[in-house]
Amino acid sequence: MTTSEPQRQMTLVGFMQAGNVTVYSGSWRYPSADLSFLELEYYLRVARTLEQGKFDLVFFDDRLAMPGVYGDSVAEAVRYGARPIKLDLTAILGGIIGATSRIGVGATYSTTYYSPFHVARTFATLDHLSGGRAAWNVVTSVNDSEAQNFGVNQHLAHDERYDRAEEFLEAVSALWDSWEDDALTMDQDTGLFADPDKVHEVDHHGKWFDVRGPLTVPRTPQGRPTLLQAGQSGRGREFAAQWADLLFTAAPGIDVAQQHYREQRAQIAAAGRDPAEVKILPMAYVVVGETETIAAEKEQLFLHRYVHPMASLTLLSEVLNYDFSGHDLDDVITPDIIDSSSGIRGLAVSVRRHLGREDITLRDLAAHRATLLQGPRFVGTAEQVADQMQEWFLGEACDGFVVAATHLPGAFEDFVRLVVPVLQQRGLFRTEYEGRTLRDHLGLPRAQVRERAQTQH
Repeated sequence: MTTSEPQRQMTLVGFMQAGNVTVYSGSWRYPSADLSFLELEYYLRVARTLEQGKFDLVFFDDRLAMPGVYGDSVAEAVRYGARPIKLDLTAILGGIIGATSRIGVGATYSTTYYSPFHVARTFATLDHLSGGRAAWNVVTSVNDSEAQNFGVNQHLAHDERYDRAEEFLEAVSALWDSWEDDALTMDQDTGLFADPDKVHEVDHHGKWFDVRGPLTVPRTPQGRPTLLQAGQSGRGREFAAQWADLLFTAAPGIDVAQQHYREQRAQIAAAGRDPAEVKILPMAYVVVGETETIAAEKEQLFLHRYVHPMASLTLLSEVLNYDFSGHDLDDVITPDIIDSSSGIRGLAVSVRRHLGREDITLRDLAAHRATLLQGPRFVGTAEQVADQMQEWFLGEACDGFVVAATHLPGAFEDFVRLVVPVLQQRGLFRTEYEGRTLRDHLGLPRAQVRERAQTQH
């Protein structure tokens, strides 16, 4: 597709982990994978590549524990490299900010184990130092292993986590808004540094938090850092409709994605927000080759060679907060197993739909959480991959994609070298950055001050 008329363009986000693997747990075993993940240059190379490809954002997923639910031990996670390494993200984002000039930079921080003041100051600082490119991926954390690293025996129940997250966002937003835009004067002649009438205490008093404020960082270039959220439950979708600028989703196929897109946009509108100001982005793997045969051969390697079944099972236990060590991989998923964890039911429905059969095994579930089976997979030449992405985008299944790498840095380098030029030629993706901030890239307005009365409880 080529046209001179302005048209809607994709949002592209690069999905990263600060450790030995991508979201695909076998990525470290790929022969050309770079294993220097303990060195800053590893992350800078990826960020520079994505900026060369004019991506909107690179963001980092995170967990606050090694996978340790399976067998109540971290042994299998360590043995098979199932995400045992997770570096602190602040230092990495600081390095990326210094090595790039346009791409957005995002990190995952938990509303369950951090404090509102800490998170507000961290991301406000990143937004200033980057010139308005910071994003926070809001999570409530997932399991007891994380709880136990913070002195708590059990993770909060689902609804309690979201109750806490709602109040957390109210407090953080109030802190970000505690400086008015023109509060900072820095008049060297008069000696007036800032107008105290334009710097406000927050005085938030709620069930979970008491926060006096103001924040020690002035209001940021974006007004507030951009917010990502990936809740898939009913409560998670409500939370995202209220707060998210970018909504990170999972959909096995285009029909499911189109239904979710319609429902989520309606929910955003019902929350009193403009759906056009929220980007809905499914995670997608891309396996691209110079020929169709090369791409197909690579796909088979990723599907069948590099992920150990035990690594998959270890990660499944972590995500669902359920110990599967008492089950065999070939055990059929029964109603009793489904009732054992709230997360299993939704995953089981998705896997049954994807496989087209009712009887599914634990091996099926594990494969769909740790391999290329867990989201849409676009495979082929650059033209074929662009065709598939275009079908989703123009078919109102999404506003773009969170691109997950099969291995680093090669998967992103191949995508930028081969696929991005085709998307650009079709007018589906930018050829240059037009603005300076992440909100500029996304076509979103600068964040406005929320009413301070909303922070009172």
